[in-house]
Amino acid sequence: MAENDDIQHHDDLDSHLREVQHLLARHKLVEDLVHRQDMPKHDLVESLVHKQHINELTHKLDSLHSADVAHILEALPVSERLFVWDLVKAERDGEILLEVSDAVRESLIESMDPASLRAAAEQLDADELADLAPDLPHEVMEAVYQGLDPEEREQLRAAMSYPEDSVGALMDFEMVTVREDVTLEVVLRYLRRFDELPDHTNQLFVVDRDEHLRGVLPINRLLINDPDIEVGEIMLTDTLTLEPSDEAETAAQAFERYDLVSAPVVDYHRKLVGRVTVASVVDFIREETENELLSQAGLKEGEDIFAPVWDSVKNRWAWLAANLVTAFIASRVIGAFEGSIEKLVALAALMPIVAGIGGNSGNQTITMIVRGIAMGHVQDDALPRLLKKEMGVALINGIVWGGLLGVLAWILYGSPKLGAVMSAAMTLNLLVAAFIGVMAPMIRNRLGQDPAVGSSVIITAVTDSGGFFIFLGLATIFLM
Repeated sequence: MAENDDIQHHDDLDSHLREVQHLLARHKLVEDLVHRQDMPKHDLVESLVHKQHINELTHKLDSLHSADVAHILEALPVSERLFVWDLVKAERDGEILLEVSDAVRESLIESMDPASLRAAAEQLDADELADLAPDLPHEVMEAVYQGLDPEEREQLRAAMSYPEDSVGALMDFEMVTVREDVTLEVVLRYLRRFDELPDHTNQLFVVDRDEHLRGVLPINRLLINDPDIEVGEIMLTDTLTLEPSDEAETAAQAFERYDLVSAPVVDYHRKLVGRVTVASVVDFIREETENELLSQAGLKEGEDIFAPVWDSVKNRWAWLAANLVTAFIASRVIGAFEGSIEKLVALAALMPIVAGIGGNSGNQTITMIVRGIAMGHVQDDALPRLLKKEMGVALINGIVWGGLLGVLAWILYGSPKLGAVMSAAMTLNLLVAAFIGVMAPMIRNRLGQDPAVGSSVIITAVTDSGGFFIFLGLATIFLM
């Protein structure tokens, strides 16, 4: 495969994207000009110009890593994306489909015929095919499955049987195993028979004749010890192991904590079934981070930035509808105090401050709690301590900043009572924001739901309606 394996710097990647966009724009411009010209052998000239630009684009794509091509495809509008996709060499289709986002992958697969899809899928290993399988048409997947040998079929069934957020979904089956009763010289001769080692091979897995894991042999120990020493004498037996049913998030935390490159995956009988590498863990963390950011805004996973209008509308309208309801409730809260606002216009100018500061404070609290849950630092029994801590922070912030705003309101409107109401309302709304900021993600987590989903929408709704009600209610009681 003509592929540059060098990792591109971000600036280089941006320049590659701009170069591809420039080639596409020039291709369109020149072809439009040639098409409008009336000249001898017009069709021949147009064909030569077309081939020249196609060759330039193809050569550029061939020089890029599959991940970089995927990045470029994601950054192009749908029409240009499909044009570039057609120029990618067929033997690279499978790798690139794995690299692009789910939404972009869907648009690429829809443009491919069944034969091309089958050819792309057949290039992949069982664990990679399991990632792609949900997006492939059933008949294509069935044809690919029938073409696998029995061992690959079993691996594919195993990989597809695990939940998406489990270690089993992250693991791959490419690994090197050795016996503990052979010498290092034998292991070295064995390794030389490989054309290349599996990616991220920093250790070999030592197994018995029944494939039960006995330990691991780090590559550095293999290289620096006497070749006549047996594997069992220098292998590590106290090593971290994972099970397919473990949560992927737990594995990610272990890789971060212990600086792992790979880790063995064993079943309940300690039989080696696969391994997890840092590459799959990094992909998982990136996807989780992206999904969390989208969830906080009430968006579903993986919307294509260049998706058709109707697809984007359907992805966004659920939480927009929820926002509409909460905004209507907030407006009704304000409407209930119309008489107070008419008598003291200053209330209309000050009440957005109370609501806005409460929303910001609540989002800070939610962000900290969601992060703590994701890192495994927050358990259910921590709820009372977190509530006490966050309510304390909110109380101090309310006294300090609410007092400052109260003084400013007194100075601006010449009313000490209005300043006192402003201070009290600010403090109370910050306490409400802290309470909801802790309880909302903790309750969702306890119910087995994503604590980040719609969190910013929830806190904004509560602090807006609550802030208006508290401020206008206090003003009505003490100022009217």
